[in-house]
Amino acid sequence: MSETHIWWIRRDLRLQDNPALTEAIKGADQFIPLFILEPQLMENAAPFRRAFLINALIDLDHQLQALGSRLIVRSGPAFQALTQLTGETGSAKIFVTRDYSPFARQRDNEIRQAMGLFSTAGITLREPDSVLKGDGTPYSIYTPYKNKWLHEPPPTPADCLPKPDSLPPLPEYLFSEELSIEDSVPGFIAATGEAHRRLEAFTKIGLVHYQSNRDRLDLDGTSCLSPYLRFGLLSARECFAYAHIRLLQTSEANTRDEIQTWINELIWREFFTMILSYHPQVLDGPFREELAAIPWREVPADLHAWQQGQTGFPIVDACMRQMLNTGWMHNRGRMIVASFLTKDLLVNWQEGEAWFMAHLVDGDPAANNGGWQWTAGTGTDAAPWFRIFNPILQGRKFDPDGTYIGRWVPELAKLPPKFRHEPWKLNAVEANDLNFKLGRDYPERIVDRSISRERTLTAYQFARDQAGSNRT
Repeated sequence: MSETHIWWIRRDLRLQDNPALTEAIKGADQFIPLFILEPQLMENAAPFRRAFLINALIDLDHQLQALGSRLIVRSGPAFQALTQLTGETGSAKIFVTRDYSPFARQRDNEIRQAMGLFSTAGITLREPDSVLKGDGTPYSIYTPYKNKWLHEPPPTPADCLPKPDSLPPLPEYLFSEELSIEDSVPGFIAATGEAHRRLEAFTKIGLVHYQSNRDRLDLDGTSCLSPYLRFGLLSARECFAYAHIRLLQTSEANTRDEIQTWINELIWREFFTMILSYHPQVLDGPFREELAAIPWREVPADLHAWQQGQTGFPIVDACMRQMLNTGWMHNRGRMIVASFLTKDLLVNWQEGEAWFMAHLVDGDPAANNGGWQWTAGTGTDAAPWFRIFNPILQGRKFDPDGTYIGRWVPELAKLPPKFRHEPWKLNAVEANDLNFKLGRDYPERIVDRSISRERTLTAYQFARDQAGSNRT
């Protein structure tokens, strides 16, 4: 009896180093590469993220056609789409890469019980249940997790699975929905060839300066690989393997520190995935229950100003406008705007989390939630709840000449660099010479930071006191 295998693609849009694909083609007489446009995922996807996904699927289809196959695309709930497809083929085994969001786990459990599901690792290098404390419980602090993570042997490029030379035949009678190329996402070509080009270029040149340049908003100091990891055009193993090879190629201590810092950042991604796997409730509220009662402010006008990059604080506005225009934001920028929303405006971090997911091309539930809760001080391994970024000092430190601000807040580009961070410090003569008026050409500041810090500390302490009284 012939064997039909379905490779159900979700967050692993690649032919190279793909354990699920490798397993799916073993012993298959017929092979079906399948992507399901699930309404719950597609309807809630940020426009840039959807465009990147669609274009990456088209690129994957071209790669499959070069191997004599093609991508089958269906729409609808996954259970329905798979039931229909297995009905068309008679019977089939389904192979997937494991996912750890609550939605994905519930969906996969239902399908596994009804029609079987063979799952493999692949989203992370280390599976969430493979890096645990000695008593078998999950870590909630990053540093001991990282140390345990690093205890295992690192991968090398030789450990990465090769791209198949050929694929089993596809049943000819299957129909597929057509995909139309979307407008390209600014700065991100959605193709595995581009993903590998970036990885190789970064590990060859940028990686050895990563620790020094990674926080500079005005420099290209980061890898910009997050969308490719988000959709699996690159595997985590490939990234770690390339970094490890670079680490082995140098004995200079400072250079090794630069490289290790990027490796540590990749481990943060694995850490947040582990947290979501064991604590799915973090998508609904704070990890630190003692901060559940923070009296967040309901200020729609302030929230809207933050969302649109109209707060009157240049570095905050530049970061928010970059995301609105490109679907991406520098990681330092994400921390700055998250601190501003939660600590200066005292607006619930969940508002920011949702706004990011509605716009980011690399929006990932685990990393996005982990980052927001870290900055808000409500999460696991969180920044101290009393740490509040000063957006002016952050801007001066990480965009010293105001180059980044000038790019994304063009109404400030005509100001001398020293005033781009604090345009309100222009005197009347200077402002007149530049034909610049605060409130007309650029918004007045929406919050007085001389009072917002005390307000935030009081609110957080209130929640801590409430939690303490509930325990007594």
